[in-house]
Amino acid sequence: MTIFVTTFFFVFGAIIGSFLNVIILRYNTGLSQKNSIGFSGRSRCFSCGKNIKWYDLIPVLSFMILNGRCRHCKSKISFQYPLVELCAGFLFFGIFWKFFLQNQSTTFSFADYLLFSVTLVVFSALIVITAYDLRHKIIPDLFVFLFGVLALVHIFISVPLETLFRFPSNLFYFLAGPIIAIPFFLIWLVSRGRWMGLGDAKLALGIGWFLGLVLGVSAVVIGFWIGAVVSIFLLLLSKLALVGFARSGLLSFPLKNLTMRSEIPLGPFLIAGFMIVYFFQLDVTGLSTLSM
Repeated sequence: MTIFVTTFFFVFGAIIGSFLNVIILRYNTGLSQKNSIGFSGRSRCFSCGKNIKWYDLIPVLSFMILNGRCRHCKSKISFQYPLVELCAGFLFFGIFWKFFLQNQSTTFSFADYLLFSVTLVVFSALIVITAYDLRHKIIPDLFVFLFGVLALVHIFISVPLETLFRFPSNLFYFLAGPIIAIPFFLIWLVSRGRWMGLGDAKLALGIGWFLGLVLGVSAVVIGFWIGAVVSIFLLLLSKLALVGFARSGLLSFPLKNLTMRSEIPLGPFLIAGFMIVYFFQLDVTGLSTLSM
């Protein structure tokens, strides 16, 4: 039974990932005026414009069967499609595992299921932010605001009411977001957006609210570590002229032109730090030893 349920959540996540791909590729493109996310009818090939049949839209499998090419015009399909679908599948599987399989309790309340649902939506929004930021080097307001609102909702669901409304200890829950976001905002303000985008400050706000002050700071620290390592690695690749990854269409800048002054989005690294801390509860600051 456990294998069936975990497999179901992986497949469910991959299906959601397929829908997230549509949002990522169509958001703010003007493909549709019907709604804000740009979802406009049936899926089409961006090269030949032909409608894509349902059997060519099966997450991951269709990409493999078609060898990463359109059935009609044989143009290459971006690796973003299977990567987003696999990431969503594994994240949904991991969230289910964390909530229900690692938990020793055999009974779950309505709040548990509500928190689980909110977390799935939060991670879906973060997937969109990550892929969109990699493609366009900008964090879409709609999804970072959604993340922030759900992070606040997460506080009200996860924290017991007697603790949530106990002053002044409750301030730590609500001030965690602003405390973590203020340094990002100041960097954006001083540099007038040249060093860092305002979207990163908005993202840090949600990270603080969702994880709390200690784990939120840890997520930011780990995110900067990952960003530094990846940046150095990409610079080395650019020197070696290994540009195949850039040609996949996942990144919006060519590796062969990458220099120390190249603009590399910070958001995906902050989100990577967020996910690592969320699943493994890592505190790299040592602040958890302090009583607050």
